[in-house]
Amino acid sequence: MNPYLFTTPRLGFRTWQEFDLDDFASINSDPEVMRFFQKPLSREETQAMMNRMQRMFEEKGYCYFAVDWLETNELIGTIGLGWKTFESDFTPCVDIGWRLGKKFWNQGLASEGASACLSFAQQNQIKEVVSMASIGNGASIQVMKKIGMSFWKDFDHSELNSFPDIQRCSLYRINL
Repeated sequence: MNPYLFTTPRLGFRTWQEFDLDDFASINSDPEVMRFFQKPLSREETQAMMNRMQRMFEEKGYCYFAVDWLETNELIGTIGLGWKTFESDFTPCVDIGWRLGKKFWNQGLASEGASACLSFAQQNQIKEVVSMASIGNGASIQVMKKIGMSFWKDFDHSELNSFPDIQRCSLYRINL
């Protein structure tokens, strides 16, 4: 049975499984991977995130998916769509985001996967998708541009008030 909801030439997108916990916890605990987030995540916090993604998929039909490297079936991280409701003038909204293990950086995988997620969003009648990243996160901003998103504005993220180094974010969007 094919475990994938959809694929690209190199990547498979699926829902989260218990066997993902060790690999995803390793990615989430890496300070370099988590540089533009509040903090690295513990194993327990990673489990809670996976549980939230499963519930979001059951409720919305999308989430930040578990993504495998098809050649080896290795979990590379997460790429997908999320429902954002934090306080701002553009929420609620559908966000696209990614978090990959370091060994998978600089291979075009985030762009390849994000493009596939935009197609998935369009097939599911989602009309607009946004993406946000700390203004210092040039790699993620480059992915946003590469997948056809347009700069909308910079803003102070309301959930990052205690993290002034990453609070200022750039917001991009695309209409599908």
